[in-house]
Amino acid sequence: MSDRIAIFWPGDYRALPNELALPEVEAATVRMERALDRLGRRHYRVDGFLTKPNEAIAKLGPVQDPTIGMYAHWVYGPHTCDGVVGKDNPLLMASNFSGRWPGLVGLLNTSACLESVGRAHSRVWTDADDWTADDAFMARLEQWCDSGRIDWPEDELSYDATVGADAQALADGVAEGIRRRRVLALMLGDTSMGMINGYFGPRLLNPIGFTEHKVDQAWIIARGRDIPDRRIDAALAFVKEKGVTFHYGGDYDETATREQLRDYLAVIDLVAEFEADCVGWQYQLGLIGLRPPSDFAEGLLNSACRPEGNGDVIIDSTEADQGNLMPMEMMKRLLKAKGLHQAVFFHDVRWGDTVDGRFVWLLLNSGSSGAYAFNHDPDTLRGVHAHRQPKGYFPVPGGTFSGESLPGAVTWSRAYLKGGELWMDIGRGEVVTLDPALRDAWWQGTTPEWPFMAIDLGIGRDTLMAHYLSNHAAVAYGDIHDELVALSRSLGFKVRLLGRR
Repeated sequence: MSDRIAIFWPGDYRALPNELALPEVEAATVRMERALDRLGRRHYRVDGFLTKPNEAIAKLGPVQDPTIGMYAHWVYGPHTCDGVVGKDNPLLMASNFSGRWPGLVGLLNTSACLESVGRAHSRVWTDADDWTADDAFMARLEQWCDSGRIDWPEDELSYDATVGADAQALADGVAEGIRRRRVLALMLGDTSMGMINGYFGPRLLNPIGFTEHKVDQAWIIARGRDIPDRRIDAALAFVKEKGVTFHYGGDYDETATREQLRDYLAVIDLVAEFEADCVGWQYQLGLIGLRPPSDFAEGLLNSACRPEGNGDVIIDSTEADQGNLMPMEMMKRLLKAKGLHQAVFFHDVRWGDTVDGRFVWLLLNSGSSGAYAFNHDPDTLRGVHAHRQPKGYFPVPGGTFSGESLPGAVTWSRAYLKGGELWMDIGRGEVVTLDPALRDAWWQGTTPEWPFMAIDLGIGRDTLMAHYLSNHAAVAYGDIHDELVALSRSLGFKVRLLGRR
């Protein structure tokens, strides 16, 4: 492999996040350059952040040298993929391992995007202040410099599981229901922020019993105009009476909540009109300057306790991510069939650390987790806190749907595209309670407005970082692991199990 290496910066589309992260990205790049110097490798930088697909095409397309992308904050998948797809020069994705500057989140999302379009690449990361002092990191960087790839252990991955008769029978019943009436997903827009790995489309969805109906997000605005005040008044009274705590201040006030409830009511009307089973909601970036954040409405959809509800959750996958939408809907049906509460939670893999001898991940999404995680009571919204979404990302004021997730055994999963086929990752885990001081340090060190889940995913840090194909995960309380394996196989997914043997 050539010893002349290009280094580039994928970025956010929005200028402010890039500006805020610039010191961290610059510092991470200097650390990488010093590491390459230690290995005797020449290097150069591709100029500036890549903030649009056309910039990736223009700046990365001509590069034939081995290339390293620096993932030190949240970035969009196309700002790498569109410049490197169709090429075969060695590509390395290098990340800091930080909760405050979530480069690992950008790495996981972009790696899944690359995998979905068949672009070979490798991953590497470190949490060291001096990257040259991390011997494991340096060994893997040297391996890539020598061979153009990094090999990671696969001892916590498996592809075969024996499913008991009871689990198989329950899954067969759910599968038969899907065959009788396929799952209709109402897609409000397309995937957010260029999430290539989150969209599969009807050619892949239809054979496994799902189908989609796309509705432009403009319909939310148009339908919202016809929502009468009396419905909004009743919805607001409902969420107050059921226990939501609102943290109003500045430009975030009750008017913002009313507008979020207007959007919620418009969406449940659309669900009723099309008799949809579940929802994928884009919101970003199309509505970000026009409507308040969708998170409060999405949190309500993912809760059995909700205005104008019927006792069921309406599975909602934020960012219109079909890779979470499918397992969430499948898990909901399995939970109901097994007599467990049907809520399934959408989360971002944000960061983690070793606690009392085991690795605990912080799952932290932008605020659409359902209420059951915070109270384990399907009939209340107690434990839900609504904070203003950070202004740097959400200019129109609106609240989150946040809280601390309670402890308990969970099943987690994710669907993804690999080699042109649909796969399902499935694992067991445990939500844990952290010491309050540690919990607060983690929460305040990431995004304190967002819902918090501390979880042992049943695998080591490096297994997830090396092999997982998303920054998102679907999580449900209760053990439906074997049932989900059986259902996934029955519908036509290939299955990969993540767990210590």
